[in-house]
Amino acid sequence: MATLFPHFPRHSELFSSFLYGLKMHLTSILSVSVFLLGASSTPIRSRSPYALKESHHVPRKWARVGAAPSEHILNLRIGLKQDRFDELEKALWEVSNPAHDRYGQHLSSTQVDELVKPSDDSLELVHQWLADNGIESAQLDYSKAKDWITVSLPVKEVESLLDTKYSVFKHKESDDFIVRTPSWSLPEHLHSHIEVIQPTNSFFRPKALRSDLKIVENVDASFNRPVLSLKGYNNTTPNISDVCVATAVTPTCLRTLYGTYSYTPQAVGENLIGYANYLNETSNRSDVSLFLQNYRPEAVAAAYEFNIEIINNGDNQQTPNTPEQVAAGKDLEGNLDAETILGIAWPTNLTAYNTGGSPPFIPDGNTPTDTNEPYLVWLDYILDQDDLPGVISTSYGDDEQTVPESYAKAACKGFAQLGARGTSVLFSSGDSGVGPEGDCISNDGKNKTMFIPAFPASCPYVTTVGATMNFFPEISAYNPNNGFASGSGFSNYFSRPAYQNSAVKKYLSGIGSLYKGLYNPGGRAYPDISAQGFHYRTVWDGRIVGLDGTSASSPAAAAIIGLVNDALIAAGKPTLGFLNPWLYSGGYKAFTDVTNGTAIGCGVAGFPTAVGWDPVTGWGTPYFPKLKKAALGGHA
Repeated sequence: MATLFPHFPRHSELFSSFLYGLKMHLTSILSVSVFLLGASSTPIRSRSPYALKESHHVPRKWARVGAAPSEHILNLRIGLKQDRFDELEKALWEVSNPAHDRYGQHLSSTQVDELVKPSDDSLELVHQWLADNGIESAQLDYSKAKDWITVSLPVKEVESLLDTKYSVFKHKESDDFIVRTPSWSLPEHLHSHIEVIQPTNSFFRPKALRSDLKIVENVDASFNRPVLSLKGYNNTTPNISDVCVATAVTPTCLRTLYGTYSYTPQAVGENLIGYANYLNETSNRSDVSLFLQNYRPEAVAAAYEFNIEIINNGDNQQTPNTPEQVAAGKDLEGNLDAETILGIAWPTNLTAYNTGGSPPFIPDGNTPTDTNEPYLVWLDYILDQDDLPGVISTSYGDDEQTVPESYAKAACKGFAQLGARGTSVLFSSGDSGVGPEGDCISNDGKNKTMFIPAFPASCPYVTTVGATMNFFPEISAYNPNNGFASGSGFSNYFSRPAYQNSAVKKYLSGIGSLYKGLYNPGGRAYPDISAQGFHYRTVWDGRIVGLDGTSASSPAAAAIIGLVNDALIAAGKPTLGFLNPWLYSGGYKAFTDVTNGTAIGCGVAGFPTAVGWDPVTGWGTPYFPKLKKAALGGHA
């Protein structure tokens, strides 16, 4: 029977580790290794004993199946302490706060790099440690700010480097295999210089946040688009009741409901919207073309014009899916994102970022490289770019407790850097309400019943998007047929940011002791806003399909924010950037409050909606005319 890998080596391994540590300690006394990178002249410090750096319980859905192959290659990412992150965070609040003189004065790539680069001392000590372990400078790759070092090593060398043992783990509900270790160590003197190393104890398994797939009908290149009843409207906005059907949400409905129908983008060449693809997803241009032919015919050419950037061997298969790929739903998420954004924001420029490095990893004799840290890989790539999208949508996430706190905070700091540079980062809130049914138990070894927050939705530097349904009025999304409920929660890793204090305190006062002990009232609360996420029409595998999920809500909201940025750029003003300080200080007035529904999950009704902000739909859904007016008036 599979068991969790113990957190400490067996007695014989302890003894071997002791001998190894003693040998290396004596070696450091007898000799000095100099690891020259650049022109450093800092004196080399002798090695200190190894001590446990971090331990993380193996999530219940993962089971150890055996020792990791010793020659299996790990792309090890070493995150050094960012020397002046406190200054970057201060700058982020200032450039994102309409009441501050610096509002809208986003930082350049160079300015951000200067604030997050590690100290010379940190770099020197880490270089020395790597050199002492036989790792040469030519093997190392760096992020632009040098706060991340990447090196590819076989498992046996990483085990020596981190004084640990790796195992192969299998997810109990899929065929995903990963190589991980629940705990790892560092020389004591490096604990304050290295914040995170992965892949080690992160069992983060990013999944697309969609809950239902229903085949509606087949389409092909000769598909005849049904004629909508829009006579008499011309360029004026149609009535919602004429174009919106609760069981078939389309771009025309979304453009009408959220007030973008009559807006013509003015800064097309200067504005950019982005979205992220993981899990070997891409956006099939043929499907996108069929979708636009059906629902936004004037935009059909965009299906073959939007940009797809490949990161870390990401997938861009444009041939028809195999039967196995169809069964797995390959490219459903990628298609949904492209079709939703183009359907609303065309002709605004669009870029998809297809990042490789995700499950499944199937260990075999060929020991393929395990690069299952897509967020860190994507962040490294995107932060290296001089020009960034004004808004980026990501529809992937997992339970917060599947990742160690160090990983979550490292990724979250990357999102803060994007915000400081003027990019609005949007994430889906999740599809399980306050937590997935039957799995609302803590992963700290105590098996405590609790609500389960999601990550990266819980990061305080992103704008998290929940889902709504219906139109008269909109209510929080819930589908009893598939268990979909708009994600809701309070982080156990991140404390409540100052911009939320007033709104969240008011809400908590209103619910009193409801669910006391099941959530962290002092944690970062989400979502921040919402958008339709129920019964979307999407073209996938040559067919029209319907689906639910905050996977649809996030790109819809991103498209609308992208159009607000278009208006700002056309007026000679900076993009909105990190939305939340602006949103919570007054921007919320441009959103339509949603006051019906609850965040069903964990076997209970979940948090209820309320007047104003609530942890079910946030501040509500966007209304573009008000958003544009508020944004244009909010910049100096």
